[in-house]
Amino acid sequence: MTNFSRRDFLKKAGATALAATAITDLLAAAAPQKLWFDISLAEWSLHKELFAKKITNLDFPELAKKEFGISIVEYVNQFFKDKAEDKTYLAELLKRAKDNGVSNHLIMIDGEGGLGDTDAAARNKAVENHYKWVEAAKYLGCKTIRVNAFGRGSNEDVAKAAIEGLGKLGEFAAKTKINVIVENHGGSSSNGQWLSGVMKQVNLKNVGTLPDFGNFCITRKDGGCAESYDRYQGTQELMPFAKGVSAKTYDFDEKGNCIETDYAKILKIVKTSGFRGIAGIEYEGSKLSEYDGIKATKALLERVGPTV
Repeated sequence: MTNFSRRDFLKKAGATALAATAITDLLAAAAPQKLWFDISLAEWSLHKELFAKKITNLDFPELAKKEFGISIVEYVNQFFKDKAEDKTYLAELLKRAKDNGVSNHLIMIDGEGGLGDTDAAARNKAVENHYKWVEAAKYLGCKTIRVNAFGRGSNEDVAKAAIEGLGKLGEFAAKTKINVIVENHGGSSSNGQWLSGVMKQVNLKNVGTLPDFGNFCITRKDGGCAESYDRYQGTQELMPFAKGVSAKTYDFDEKGNCIETDYAKILKIVKTSGFRGIAGIEYEGSKLSEYDGIKATKALLERVGPTV
C-alpha cells in the first residue's frame, strides 16, 4: 500500500468511525432514559371527571393504563366511600386492575376524622374509622394508605395528639403490613419541621410521609394562601420519612415546565435523599384539561428525572 493510499484509507476509516459514533449518540439521545423512580397516577388528577360521573372509580385502572401508559395507581376513598367493606365491589376493582396489568399501590383517605384531633374520643374514633381502609388496602394489594394528621389547637397540642393517633393506627396497620403515610395537607402538617418532628416521635417503620410538592400552604384566606412553607425546605425535611412523593402540578409554561415548582430542583432533593420509590402524578390545574395535564406532568417527569 502506498503512503497516499494508506493515508486515504485511514482518513476514510476515521470518518466512518466518527459517523458511527454520531449515529450511536443520536440513538441514545432519542431513546427514553431510565428513571430512578416509578410513576403512578393519583386518582385525584381526574376528580372533575369523577365528580361529574363521566367516569367511575371502577374505570380508573383501565384508564390509567390505556390512556396514559401508567401501570401503578393511587385511589381516593371519596370515589368509593361506601365500598370499603363491600367485598363484591373490591373484587371487581381488583379484577379490573389485574386485567389491565395495573398495580394497586395506595388509597388516599379523607373524611374519616382527624388523627391529630386534640379531643381523645374524637381522635380514637378517627383511628377506628381508618381500620376498614387498612383492610380494604390489603385486599386490593395496596402497600399503603395516605392519611391526614389534622387537628385544632396549638402546634404542640396537635403534635402530641397526632403522635398518639398515628402510633395507634400504625400499630394496627403493621399487622397486615400496610404503611400509613401522612401528606403535608394544610395546617400544621404543611410545616415540614413540624411533620418531621411528629415522625421522629412516632418512630414506627410503617409510618411515614408523602411529601406533596404543591401542598405547603399552612393557612388560607379569601381563596388564597395566607401563610406558606418553603416547598423545597419542606420536601427536604420530609424525605427521610418518605414512602412516596406526590408530583403536584397546576400550570405549565410554553416549554412544558411546571410554573409553580422547579422540578429539576425538587427532584434533585428527592434523589439526593436516597429515595427510589414511586412518584404519583397529581394534576390540579384548570388551564389544561385533566387528561392533558396528566400527560404534561408525565412528560415533565420523564424529561427532567434522568437529568438530576
